This record gives sequence, C-alpha cells and structure tokens, in this order.
Amino acid sequence: MCLAKARRILGIMLAATAIVTTIWLAVTHQLVLYIHPRYIVFTVIMAAVGLVFVIASFAVPAPRDESDEPKPRRLVRALSLVGIVTTLVIAIGMSVIPPATLTSATVSQRDINAMSVGANAKTVDAASAAPVGAFAKFSVLDWASLLRQTSDVSFYTGKPAEVIGFVTADPDDPQNVFYVSRFVITCCAVDAQPIGVPVYLEHWANTYTVDEWVDVTGQFAANPSRLSTLAVALNPASVTKIAQPSDPYIY
Repeated sequence: MCLAKARRILGIMLAATAIVTTIWLAVTHQLVLYIHPRYIVFTVIMAAVGLVFVIASFAVPAPRDESDEPKPRRLVRALSLVGIVTTLVIAIGMSVIPPATLTSATVSQRDINAMSVGANAKTVDAASAAPVGAFAKFSVLDWASLLRQTSDVSFYTGKPAEVIGFVTADPDDPQNVFYVSRFVITCCAVDAQPIGVPVYLEHWANTYTVDEWVDVTGQFAANPSRLSTLAVALNPASVTKIAQPSDPYIY
C-alpha cells in the first residue's frame, strides 16, 4: 500500500475515532469533564455532521496508483511514517485512556484563586445581609470569592461553612495547610481556573492525600500558620473523605 493511501485511511480512522469518542463521552455524561455543559448539544450535533462526512469520504475514489511515479525521498518517507505512527498513537490513546478530571497537577501550573470574583459569586455585602442558615449553601466559589474580598476575621465570625473539593497542598505551608479545591470552567478544561478554601490542620498529610475529595465543615478564623501567607483559614470541625462528585467542576 502506498503512503498516500495509508495516510488517507489513517486520517479517516483518526477523524472517526475522535467523533465516536466525543459522542460516547456525551452519551455517558463524561463530556462535561472537558467542556461546559452549555456546549454539549452543539458539540454532539457537529460531531454527528462530521461523522456523516467521514462516512461519505469512503465514496471518494482512492488516490491513483503512483507506482510509475518517482519514489519520494527518504526524508519524506520517514516523515510520513512518523505521521502514521503518531496518528495511530493518538487514535489508540483516545480509545483506551479513560477520561479524568483535572487535578492538583494542573493547580500547580496555575495560581489558585487568581480569577476575579465571578458575577454569580457572593459579595461581602450580600454575605453580611444573609441569614445564618444561608451559609451552609455557600460553595467553594462563594467562600473563595469572599476571602479575596476581605481578610477581616470578624466578618467570618458566626458564619459556619461546609465545602467540598479535592485536597491541594498550600505551597507555603504544605504540612499544616491545604486547600479544598475545585475548578471553574468557563468554556472548556483548557481555560479551567482553580479556586480553593484554605484549611488549617496540622500534619493533615498523615490522614489525607493530595487529590482526595473531602467534605469539610467548620468556621473561619485567623490562620495559625507561621509560614502561610493566608490571613484567614477554615478551622475544621470535621473532615470527611468522599467519592468524587459526578459533576466535579463549577460552571
């Protein structure tokens, strides 16, 4: 088989694999690990259209026999073989490697809580006027946004918190402080921004591991850590290990 025919077949295989994988992720409700839910319907429609074109491509005549033409140079043949192998690796990887959520490895590459306060996040004024019972419904995003707005400990007095997320070590005091972290997705996983609520718990790594999901309840207080730059941290009343939620991101 000539290289032109091989490249054509492998190109169709790669396109078909990507399309079928996308549709499969949508059917199994795992596409949300990669894109915002509002784009799923559009993505599935475009994947279906792409699948039609892939099927139609089989009706296109294959390249003519090039046996009478000069053979390509070694460099061209080598590059073509590299492209074929790369295509096969990508196709196999897309089919075999299971989808996974972003982890603390991504957090370490991006500044946690660097994003600005979102339009849907709680503000200091709104939190000050909220009844005590409302704080139990505050999300990691809400508390992270409030911590960005004020480090006044008195503001957090009497405001119980419950946050769910995965464990990320505080880079300044990894032995005693960790973040209950989540990712905020605007469009897709590429633009995911990590947010988190700091928790002070001495030698937490003896009991909990990085990337483990936890449910933490407690109240905020002045951070006792001498190394951490965080002025306020959650003083936990309980830290419970939990399974990763079916929808791990915040949108």
